[in-house]
Parts: sequence; C-alpha cells; structure tokens
Amino acid sequence: MLAYASRERRTLSMLIGSYTPTAARYLPFNWESSRVAAFLAMAIVKSNPRLEVEHVGSTAVPGCWGKGIIDLLVGYEPGGLQSARDTMDSMGFQHQDGTEAFPESRPMRVGSIEYFGRVFRIHAHVIEAGHEEARDLLKFRDLLRSDADLLRAYEALKRAILARGVTKSTEYSKAKGDFIRCVLAGNGKPVFTEQTIF
Repeated sequence: MLAYASRERRTLSMLIGSYTPTAARYLPFNWESSRVAAFLAMAIVKSNPRLEVEHVGSTAVPGCWGKGIIDLLVGYEPGGLQSARDTMDSMGFQHQDGTEAFPESRPMRVGSIEYFGRVFRIHAHVIEAGHEEARDLLKFRDLLRSDADLLRAYEALKRAILARGVTKSTEYSKAKGDFIRCVLAGNGKPVFTEQTIF
C-alpha cells in the first residue's frame, strides 16, 4: 500500500511542469481550462483528502478573457497549512520567485501542465478554508459568472491596464485591485471602460 502511494505521488509530480513567468497578456477564454482545473483539483484532493480545491480567477468564468493562467484555491482546515504546503510540493508545484512572492504563511505555488499539446500555467493559492480572502475569491468568481455587464466591465479594465503598458504580473494584479474591492464591497457596478480609465 505504501509503495503504491509513493508511486502515485511520483506519477502526479511528473505531470506538473516548471513555471515560466511571462508578461501579462489578454487572451481569449479557453474552454479546456475548466477540464484541466478539474483534473488538477482531483489530483490534489487524491494526494490529500483533507484539502478542498476550487477553480477561481478568469479561467473559471465562461467567456472571460484574461492571462490564461489557471487559478486554484486550495483550502485547508485550521492547523493544516504545513500539510497543504507539503502536498503541493510533493506533487511538483514550485515556490514563487522574486521579492513580491506571497509569504509562506499564505503561500502560492506555481507550475504548469501539458494538456493535448498545450501548456497551461497554474497559480495555486493555499488559503485556510473559510478565510475572508478565500470567500472573496469565490464571491468575485460567482459575481462575474452571473453578471454579463460586470464581466464586460472587468474585461475593459484589463484591456485598459495593458494599454497603459502595465505588463508585469504583480503590477497588473494590483491595478485591478480597486475594481475588485469595489465589487466585493457591494458598491454597485464600477463603470470602467478603456476611455474612463485613462
């Protein structure tokens, strides 16, 4: 039984490839992203049944254009942070590089996976289940899924940010912050277009 579990972990780790940072881009929605996310979620939970995995971010919203990165919310029970980190590391996910990496108290693991000849990059956000940040990631995803006008405004914001020359991934994410906070606060729909952002 132990030999089988060890062999299964090695097989899973072979699926997770290295992560190559690139400039933020505006890519069309890829319907295969959901299948890849579902496979990854199943693999992570199989490695550690105490974890819960949700597909979040733009690739989790049908029709939403964005960077094309698969964002996963990996939720752990109170006291389970170390176990969650160990699980992700054993599967081949990598630590972030750079000075703006998330702290190990709230880690993000990165990686890539090849699916039918196409490479998908992965951001796995490891957050305690039920934490405010975890709830916000799910809430924002669900709001975008249910409101076409909000989705179009969010896409317009992304295009405008890139048009300003903001392509570094961390700066791009920060530039979206006010929009996301406004939506989560329930202050109505932000009216952002390429024209109003400049």
